[in-house]
Amino acid sequence: MYARALAVMTAALLAAVTLLTPASDARARSDRRPVIIAHRGASSHAPENTLAAVDRAAGLGVDWVENDVQRTKDGTLVVIHDDSLRRTTDVERVFPGRSPWKVKDFTAAEIARLDAGSWFGRAYAGVRVPTLEQYLRRVEHNRQNLLLEIKNPELYPGIEQQILKLLGNEGWLDRQHLASRLVVQSFSARSLRTVHDLKPAVTTGFLGSPAVRELPAYAAFTDRINASHGSLSAGYVSAVHALTGPHGRRMGVAAWTVDDAETARRVAGYGVDGVITDKPDLLRQAFQGC
Repeated sequence: MYARALAVMTAALLAAVTLLTPASDARARSDRRPVIIAHRGASSHAPENTLAAVDRAAGLGVDWVENDVQRTKDGTLVVIHDDSLRRTTDVERVFPGRSPWKVKDFTAAEIARLDAGSWFGRAYAGVRVPTLEQYLRRVEHNRQNLLLEIKNPELYPGIEQQILKLLGNEGWLDRQHLASRLVVQSFSARSLRTVHDLKPAVTTGFLGSPAVRELPAYAAFTDRINASHGSLSAGYVSAVHALTGPHGRRMGVAAWTVDDAETARRVAGYGVDGVITDKPDLLRQAFQGC
């Protein structure tokens, strides 16, 4: 049992290093497969952003999971993508008079009553919206790594500091996690600057594809450009790789959301460092011949 656990930990560490530590030599990225990141957990196999999706990703052997973080009315950080509870829970049935069912208008106790799994399938009936604390503990239990997205930060003033405090309380800001197991990302450059200012050691990723001429400004506060696959090209990836990020490492690129083999092989050919996908098992097969 000890040998198996050691092998799992070693594989996870190697995957993390591949994702987060850009090569310092002149080798092209195309000679290595991109790291696979399970979007909202293994969201094609289990309800997104739930502990079930984290576990499913672990069962598929995926070391990296991505999630979305928002905040309840009473200040609890929860893992959910939409700013409304409507799409992925039974909130309309449980609280019929509370349209438009925004996350920020419900307490943590109210959200904990909701079924966040039945919409996906009967097998997941009763699955709940996890708090970020619960989510972090499950990812840690599985020895996985986390790409954490700060969702809609403009709705939640101070959420960056609150997330960093919880990460610290849960042991996610120690040397090992900061070096190879945690990335914080956002569509908001302002939010990422705040994270960088509050905790410069945290690796960050900007969601988007800034113009090449703007990339040097982003390199001051973010380590990665995580872009829609349709906005990427080999030239753009090379332009990002040519820059050094705030931690003295070459900037990296991840493509989202890649759910078919043809697109996966195309962005791999561009030299991306990672791919974010709902279908990690499909991408693993696609990359076998790369």
